Amino acid sequence: MPPRPRPSLAAALAAALVAALLVLLPGSTTAQAAPVLLSQGKPATASSTEGAGTPASAAVDGDNGTRWSSQFADPQWIQVDLGAAAQLSQVVLRWETAHARAYRIELSTDGSNWTTAHSTAAGTGGVQTLDITGTARHVRVYGTQRATAWGYSLWEFQVYGTTDTGPTLPGGGDLGPNVIVFDPSTPGIQARLDQVFQQQESAQFGSGRYQFLFKPGTYNGLNAQIGFYTSISGLGLSPDDTTINGDVTVDAGWFNGNATQNFWRSAENLALNPVNGTDRWAVSQAAPFRRMHVRGGLNLAPNGYGWASGGYIADSKIDGQVGNYSQQQWYTRDSSIGGWSNGVWNQVFSGTQGAPAQGFPNPPYTTLDTTPVSREKPFLYLDGDDYKVFVPAKRVNARGTSWGNGTTPQGSSVPLSQFYVVKPGASAATINQALAQGLHLLFTPGVYHVDRTIQVNRPGTVVLGLGLATIVPDNGVTAMKVGDVDGVRLAGFLIDAGPVNSPSLLEVGPAGATTDHAADPTTVQDVFIRVGGAGPGRASLGMVVNNHDTIVDHTWIWRADHGEGVGWETNRSDYGFRVNGDDVLATGLFVEHFNKYDVQWNGERGRTIFFQNEKAYDAPNQAAIQNGSVKGYAAYQVADSVNVHEGWGLGSYCYYNVDPTIRQEHGFQAPVKPGVRFHDLLVVSLGGNGQYEHVINGTGAPTSGTSTVPSTIVSFP
Repeated sequence: MPPRPRPSLAAALAAALVAALLVLLPGSTTAQAAPVLLSQGKPATASSTEGAGTPASAAVDGDNGTRWSSQFADPQWIQVDLGAAAQLSQVVLRWETAHARAYRIELSTDGSNWTTAHSTAAGTGGVQTLDITGTARHVRVYGTQRATAWGYSLWEFQVYGTTDTGPTLPGGGDLGPNVIVFDPSTPGIQARLDQVFQQQESAQFGSGRYQFLFKPGTYNGLNAQIGFYTSISGLGLSPDDTTINGDVTVDAGWFNGNATQNFWRSAENLALNPVNGTDRWAVSQAAPFRRMHVRGGLNLAPNGYGWASGGYIADSKIDGQVGNYSQQQWYTRDSSIGGWSNGVWNQVFSGTQGAPAQGFPNPPYTTLDTTPVSREKPFLYLDGDDYKVFVPAKRVNARGTSWGNGTTPQGSSVPLSQFYVVKPGASAATINQALAQGLHLLFTPGVYHVDRTIQVNRPGTVVLGLGLATIVPDNGVTAMKVGDVDGVRLAGFLIDAGPVNSPSLLEVGPAGATTDHAADPTTVQDVFIRVGGAGPGRASLGMVVNNHDTIVDHTWIWRADHGEGVGWETNRSDYGFRVNGDDVLATGLFVEHFNKYDVQWNGERGRTIFFQNEKAYDAPNQAAIQNGSVKGYAAYQVADSVNVHEGWGLGSYCYYNVDPTIRQEHGFQAPVKPGVRFHDLLVVSLGGNGQYEHVINGTGAPTSGTSTVPSTIVSFP
């Protein structure tokens, strides 16, 4: 094909100037309406692009020298998300030579259901100014017939109209009744801690949510026992700014010494001097221990050394030894420890000073000297009397904590006045209005029902939850979506599926996202997904990551195996975690019990450091999980199209307690290619309830009997 002719930039600008003058001619209805340009800089997506240099975003950047162009086929589309519903009056299309002969302008309030506002089969190209009417958030140009042999190409796609969002929402304010703030002179601290613990100790599926905040200073003689949906944090810029001479404790007395259900709680940004020299943190999933300094040892087992099912430490310093004891699996990232004892199946370390040497499978240690890319979770702190949120900087090949030894934390501070402080009762419409105003979100402890998707479309937006704030989507909506933008931080909240099936619960980036975010990736940290347990819940997919370069740092995506609304079809959810974006990194990935694939990885150059999985307990029989000719769906599947992928320290367990005769072909499935590599894999049958025939693909010994002994592979292929 000969080189494509391009109109000069001067010609394009001249055409734009003529169009602007025409719009302003006396008697023009558009001049009378004085519409506002709503689309510039907003998230744009397209059905395809001709190449990396012609992304959808180039059509809404206000630059007549950059353009979007599609592949050379029909149909094609480009759409823009205005961020909020608007009364629309005009669309201006500045076509390049490759224009549409037949196309439609379509409007939508939700990005899924579209109505036609304009259509033509005689498009002339050039600059087309189209008067339209309608209220919409999403506007799409849908081309059905090209005028040239090339694709569709727009210098600019401009949408005009007016918005009426009501009064401006204020930033900042108080943190609500369930955020309990102490300073060293506060009377009755222990009594208040005990009161909340008594309420939350066994409230596994209750509605109570609490956040304890300790102002900088020293606190003596405390034992903060941490129950469900309770978070405890210091308010200093460094953990050593807030010292508790005492303990922050999780034990399992409520469950007869079994810690395998000690979920949904956290400790952050404190220094501890444990009373007896060792603090106890006997937890399982969704219970992060972040940015902590323990001036002594840390015991990860419950009193009596009962079962415990794995957890997560990051950016912490443990001066003494960490006693793993009965923890089946654990992940420790970018920390410093005085030593580590014992290991059951799968203990993984990256960037951890003092970590044990690589030894998998005996001892079961997977040790990486550094973490390839990391960025610590945002946190609330006090700067004098002012609340701010510290947003840590990205680290590359990190090792050890981001604080300590006189180190000034790297990152930026955002004052609370730039956050909309979300309190129980806030509607999704109000939350979206706050985001559209440019505010960040701070969810205070509570349960939030949303009747529409929370849309996070501004680069650099922080969405931070306190006290395991919980979002429940109603009417089958997706709870939250992130645009194809840089640097969004999602942290510290739970999304709980509603009774009407949602297509997904969290979408990080739109389908077909194309932007390179390597310099400023989105991070998803301590964001937990639940389907069932607190009540009936359904979702086709838990979390999907479409944006390139995303970091998912500690998540538990769980289809409930116990609680209310639980059953093979009752809380149906086929897929837990799906990655379509390239260069996505997961550090601390826990995904369990989905009806089909727990993890599907379709993007290139993905990496996972630590994976913990249990297959669904409640499969009624072999036929219910059959995947064509394959026995069961892999816990972790890498698509056949993927050429480069790597994983370290990955485990899958089966416990088919309804039909113990079920056979699972393998825990892991991946194409056999030089660029697809796994290190330290295991599968294990819990007590012989179901068996694996292989570890990955057709490789690895089968599990057998009732001895709960893992089958392992050190390296694949």
